[in-house]
Amino acid sequence: MGAGSARPRVDRVPGAAVLKPHTPRKRFGQHFLADVAVIDAIVRAIAPRPGQAMVEIGPGLAALTQPLVERLGQLTVVELDRDLAARLRAHGQLRVVESDVLKVDVTALAAELGAARLRVVGNLPYNISTPILFHLLEHVDAVEDQHFMLQKEVIDRMVAAPATAAYGRLSVMLQWRYAMEDVLFVPPSAFDPPPKVDSAVVRMVPHARPAALEVALLSELVQVAFSQRRKLLRHTLGRWLEARGYAGGFDLQRRAEEVPVAEYVALAQAA
Repeated sequence: MGAGSARPRVDRVPGAAVLKPHTPRKRFGQHFLADVAVIDAIVRAIAPRPGQAMVEIGPGLAALTQPLVERLGQLTVVELDRDLAARLRAHGQLRVVESDVLKVDVTALAAELGAARLRVVGNLPYNISTPILFHLLEHVDAVEDQHFMLQKEVIDRMVAAPATAAYGRLSVMLQWRYAMEDVLFVPPSAFDPPPKVDSAVVRMVPHARPAALEVALLSELVQVAFSQRRKLLRHTLGRWLEARGYAGGFDLQRRAEEVPVAEYVALAQAA
């Protein structure tokens, strides 16, 4: 995954073609946007402008792709399904990357497109949305902003505040690096076929001056802290810190969900 992965197939194919209907594939978690009003609301939230370097993950049947490319002029799309990729190559304004997004080096892609930073959008497959978010976190310096359709429950966790049930490892790891906002609720009826869960759209804007730290250390620290949510941190994180020889004044008489992001970040810098 990420840098060093096998190079994905990339094509530019002009022209047009008449293509047979596509049957959604469960193994890819395919649910296609079909509600015109929802699509319009998403495009307005993204606010694409001509000439911007944008990448769409999982374009599917191009319901969001088409209004985006009409405003941008050109658009790069990442699609794993070979049949869908073939459809997309028939569109003269799309640059198609046929690959699992987890194998795409987003930093290298930005360089190929001649962009300092990319705008990234997509209706992410819900079954692998968290791995995708963490993969993109590795390339955050090459990203201007991200707008994603995700399961509503996942977005609730992403934007959750401390001392709430939804606050956890995902909240801390993403809020350290992004300012995030739940911008739009999307009901199951907006998709074909309808998923069994509610969806939403999140806006993620990288912080201009994030705290400098070792990402792997923060990840390990937070994972240990939330490994037993109901216990006080002295039973989990306390032992981890003791093993590292940490002698600071971090308050371990709290549960993991009571600690703000800034305190986890400061601890990672000091540990």
